[in-house]
Amino acid sequence: MELGLKSRVVMITGPAKGMGEAVTLAFAAEGCRLALVGRDLDAIEPVAAKVRALGAEAIVIPCDITDGAHCAGAAERTLAAFGRIDVLVNVAGGSGPVGKTGWETTREEFDEIVELNMAGCFNTMSAVMPTFIDQRYGKIVNVGGTFGMRGRAGRMAYSASKWGLRGITKSFALEAGPYNVNVNCVAPGMVEGPRFRGKVVPEMARRLGITEEEAAERHAADYALRRVSTGEDVAKACLFLASDAARQITGVDLPVDGGWASL
Repeated sequence: MELGLKSRVVMITGPAKGMGEAVTLAFAAEGCRLALVGRDLDAIEPVAAKVRALGAEAIVIPCDITDGAHCAGAAERTLAAFGRIDVLVNVAGGSGPVGKTGWETTREEFDEIVELNMAGCFNTMSAVMPTFIDQRYGKIVNVGGTFGMRGRAGRMAYSASKWGLRGITKSFALEAGPYNVNVNCVAPGMVEGPRFRGKVVPEMARRLGITEEEAAERHAADYALRRVSTGEDVAKACLFLASDAARQITGVDLPVDGGWASL
C-alpha cells in the first residue's frame, strides 16, 4: 500500500528509547521530515544520525513534554525548520511502579506517571492544533497501552494514565474532526525491549519464583498469537494511522498486542 507519507513533517516525542527508535526509523524510511523531540539528547542524536543515513531530514529539539511552554516552543521550531507540521506521534511515556497495589502506590508515583503519560500528550497536542486548524489538515497518533483498555493488577498508576489518554484522544477527535484532523490511539501490549526485559520480566520472575525466561513465556501465552509485540509492529500501526490511507478513521483505540485487549 502506498501510504503517501513522503515529505510529510512529523513531530515525534520519545523518539529514541524502547519502541521510539523503531517508530522514528519507520517514518524516516517513508521519506518523512522529522522533528525529534525529547529530553535525553544523548539518546536522540544517534537515532537522528540513523535517520539521516536513510536519506531523511531530521532536527533534534530539546523539550520536556510535561512543560506546556516547552511543547509550544518545539512546535514553533518545527514550523521554522519545515514550514508546516503534518503529523504528531506521541511515543514518550513511562511505566510507573510495577507490582504495587493501588494502596501501596505513593501519591508522588501516581502524580509523576499521570503527568508524563496524560499531561505530556495534552501539551503536545495543544501545541500543534493551531497549525492543524490553519492548514485544515493534521494527524495525531498517541501511543497508549492495552492496560488502558483492560484492568491490570499491580499497574494502577500506569493503567489510570493510559485510560485517561484514551479520553483525551476521543475528545480531541470529536473537537478536531471539523478541521480535517484525525486523532487516534495505538495501544501496544507488552513490547520486546529494555523495559520489558529489564523491569517487567524480572518483577514477575521474582514474584512467582520462576526464571526470567519462564516469565517471558508466560507473558507471551496471554496473547492469542502467543508472541510479544515488537517495536516494528507498533511502528507500522503508527504509519497507517498517520497516513491518508486512514483518512476516515478517528477516535479509535488500535490494540497491537497479538490478541489480548479485545478478545
